[in-house]
Amino acid sequence: MFEFVRNHNRLFQIILIVLIFPSFVVFGIQGYEKFSGSHAVAKVAGTEITAEQLDTAHRQQIERLRAQMPNVDVKLFDTPEMKQRTLDELVRDRVLFEAARKLVLAPTDEQLVRTFRTDPQFAGLRNDDGSVRKELLAARGMSSEQFVQQLKQDLAMRQVMSGIGLTVPTYERVAQTALDALYQQREVRLAHFDAKAFRDKVAVSPQEVEAYYNDAAHAAALTRPESIDVEYVVFNLAAVQGKTTVSEDDLRKYYDENKARYTSPEERHARHILIAAGQDASADARAKAKAKAEALLQQLKAKPGDFAAVARKESQDPGSTAQGGDLDWFGRGAMTKPFEDAAFALKKGELSGVVQSDFGFHIIEVLDVRGGQGRPFEAVKAELETEVKAQLARQRFAAEAEQFTDAVDQDDTLAPVAQKFGLKLQSASNVLRGGQAAAAPQLGNPKLLEALFQPDSLSKNRNVPAVETAANELVAARVTRHQPARKPPLAEVQQSIRDQLVAQKAAAAARQDGQAKLKAWQAAPKDAALDAALVLSRASVQTGQPQALVDAVMQAKTQPLPAWVGADLGEQGYVVARIDKVLPPDTRQLGDVQQVRQQYAQLWAQAESEAYYAALKDRFKAKIVAKPTATPANDAP
Repeated sequence: MFEFVRNHNRLFQIILIVLIFPSFVVFGIQGYEKFSGSHAVAKVAGTEITAEQLDTAHRQQIERLRAQMPNVDVKLFDTPEMKQRTLDELVRDRVLFEAARKLVLAPTDEQLVRTFRTDPQFAGLRNDDGSVRKELLAARGMSSEQFVQQLKQDLAMRQVMSGIGLTVPTYERVAQTALDALYQQREVRLAHFDAKAFRDKVAVSPQEVEAYYNDAAHAAALTRPESIDVEYVVFNLAAVQGKTTVSEDDLRKYYDENKARYTSPEERHARHILIAAGQDASADARAKAKAKAEALLQQLKAKPGDFAAVARKESQDPGSTAQGGDLDWFGRGAMTKPFEDAAFALKKGELSGVVQSDFGFHIIEVLDVRGGQGRPFEAVKAELETEVKAQLARQRFAAEAEQFTDAVDQDDTLAPVAQKFGLKLQSASNVLRGGQAAAAPQLGNPKLLEALFQPDSLSKNRNVPAVETAANELVAARVTRHQPARKPPLAEVQQSIRDQLVAQKAAAAARQDGQAKLKAWQAAPKDAALDAALVLSRASVQTGQPQALVDAVMQAKTQPLPAWVGADLGEQGYVVARIDKVLPPDTRQLGDVQQVRQQYAQLWAQAESEAYYAALKDRFKAKIVAKPTATPANDAP
């Protein structure tokens, strides 16, 4: 869903923001100030944006989305995160409104008219003569005067930011420096100090393990999350179909009723000669056309091999004349009815009489015949059985789903349910609230997890109500064991702690050795033991080297060369790099230089615009004072 919204962002802007108008445009920025009686969630220039205003704006946005996409689940948008986006937009709109007012930005009437008549996003609101479609405005409760006022306000607010984005300079030297930082290449030789090589050289005492365990800083990492063990049954089409049987008599009956589906369509490869005489032709003209067709038919009966030559010379069908009248293969329904009936009555090599249609008079020759052969019952028996079982399973599932639900609710064990419906009683251990690493996809279902982690389910071990986890699939489950979040005993985690301490000490030893070698090699470069040369750049790390190494190499000063640098790879160890050459960008990576520079300019303009907006927020003391919360259930759309 969110992917669709991102990909069609421009469309939403056009439809929802301009043509249908968001809530701030419908009421106007000043209109919001008329709402009262609710606590503030943000402030801009001393004016509050209240929770009531936020709820109204968010509810209207959801309603507009629902109008555009009736099948969308509005709960996807009615979340604190989406309300935060709505609030951010309200704050931005209020900041831009205040800036436009302070800067006395007011578009002229000529600008308004030009924008309305030329901007494609207003096409739906324009009549052919360029005037406003008042009926559309009326449907949104707006007059023409209100629309003009709001458009003027909108353009003024746009001018606040467009003045920044359109005037950002792109200095050649600055752009080149930025591009060099990304595309410049450096030839290096490396020496790796792998932490694994030091594992056997370090020791960890029991006291160190215990100290790590008792350190409060590690308590959160050692704590095992709350988990449950569950037993469950899955009632779905596959389970029903597995115990569904079909007799051979029923299969034969189904085969006879659907025999056409197992018969390849009959087709004809034919050619024809048309003597045109449409429905609007006079009786005399039609008589002459028929007489000519009959004369040609007699000629062809005498010399059947001349059909293609006669068609090229005499046929009046522009689509097939050049091909000697050849119509290629066609099935029933492709030709006009009289033509079809005549063609499908002929056998291969037969010539028709004169056939009359709405187009005139035809002579048809069938060149070949194919299809029409039915697949025998034995050949499709397995296919029939699968199809019929699937149909019966759907019917049986619908009939038994309610029985399954009732049976689950009546007990605190699933064994009778599994036995009654012929299901496998399954179990899973260490199921977490978030469904991470669930043993089965059904156990990752949010609704099922929510039901299982209810206090009553955890304490009483009763069956939770059956949950629909997929189309035609119900799952019943119960908690068999609840394990609250806990810090495990030392004996349970001491090996993992020891392994972690060994890894840390090995990494420290590798780092210490690498740093010592770096210092020694800087003093005596000839003693360095380095790998073969390779080329690194930020734009393309084709060597599979760690990002920390690439960053260290590209950030190092290269005056003079060779230059030395070390990179800490954490638990992987340490690496020493000698930079031998600074190479120009690889043009294969750079591509169109002008296009890259334009992209850089756009990014710079975006950064400048965001910085300017941040300054405006600071100037007008814009501040969010409360985080949005989910809409109460009784207020939800």
